[in-house]
Amino acid sequence: MAVTPKDILAALKVLKLPDGRDVVQADFVRAISVDEGEIRFVLEVPPELGPSMEPVRLAAEQIVGRMGGVDSVSVLLTAHGPAPKVSEPPQLKIGGHPKPSADRAPVVGVDRILAIASGKGGVGKSTVSSNLAVALAKQGRRVGLLDADIYGPSQPRMMGVSKRPSSPDGKKIIPLRAHGVTMMSIGLMLEEDQAVIWRGPMLMGALQQMLGQVEWGELDVLIVDLPPGTGDVQLTLAQKSKITGAIVVSTPQDVALLDARKALNMFEKTETPVLGMIENMSMYVCPKCGHKEHLFGHGGAKDEADRLGLPFLGAIPLELDIRLGGDSGTPVAATSNSVAEAFTNIARRLVEGGLA
Repeated sequence: MAVTPKDILAALKVLKLPDGRDVVQADFVRAISVDEGEIRFVLEVPPELGPSMEPVRLAAEQIVGRMGGVDSVSVLLTAHGPAPKVSEPPQLKIGGHPKPSADRAPVVGVDRILAIASGKGGVGKSTVSSNLAVALAKQGRRVGLLDADIYGPSQPRMMGVSKRPSSPDGKKIIPLRAHGVTMMSIGLMLEEDQAVIWRGPMLMGALQQMLGQVEWGELDVLIVDLPPGTGDVQLTLAQKSKITGAIVVSTPQDVALLDARKALNMFEKTETPVLGMIENMSMYVCPKCGHKEHLFGHGGAKDEADRLGLPFLGAIPLELDIRLGGDSGTPVAATSNSVAEAFTNIARRLVEGGLA
């Protein structure tokens, strides 16, 4: 009989904490996922317990792993604290932009980290990330791709990867390879249609684990596909990691550029270099007659880059083959399709500039 979340909770009641409670009584067990014989869940603990809870995490894996019908177990340990108490009424003034941390840490074995960002969703940031990673690999670079869009991970589908990463010692995670790129995504740990319902601290913990616990090996460049906007994941990466720089993706229209400016402003506030802008969905070329149509306008991202004194890295056309490549798991940059040239040109420019 298949194991259920209720069965898992019952089994974990034997796992006691120093204060006498078990992990279920303490309400530490979250986000249980049962995918046939693959079990995943989170141990969410207070920050002060975090450093001492690794043995508990390992014990939880062992307990569940001994249950009948269980083939594999993955337990993610994360810590969060309560919101700080407010001793006086909040000020109406919007305050305290995040400051860059003095202890920004490099990722072991990784020479450069390029963050691919956008101010809003739907501009093709993940498509650009996967194709740029593949294009750089075809340039002879050793490339990694980290899908940091925790709420909406799309890189497993775009890169054609569905196998679950392994963890021989329960600590280090072995990433997967596709199209010459080493990749990792939280989506590889979940069912494709399963929602990630996590608070900010859990997001930050997951990002830091994927950066620090994944065996990336020796990489020339790690492409980080950020979620849209200017939230927890972006700030954690900018403040805690040694980023070479960010690339902002936008479509040409004014609405997208308004949000792109917010992403640019965030990187300025966190003292993260912006390496340039990419205009996606720049134009549509009719495959029958060759007529060019600028459905979303044209040149908006280039004009914005020129206005800010930033490099304009290139324009990506609105092409059916790009969409089909992402849906099929073979990015167009991995093929000989002429559309791949746009990504090849951007990759070549980054390599020649010593940025990748």
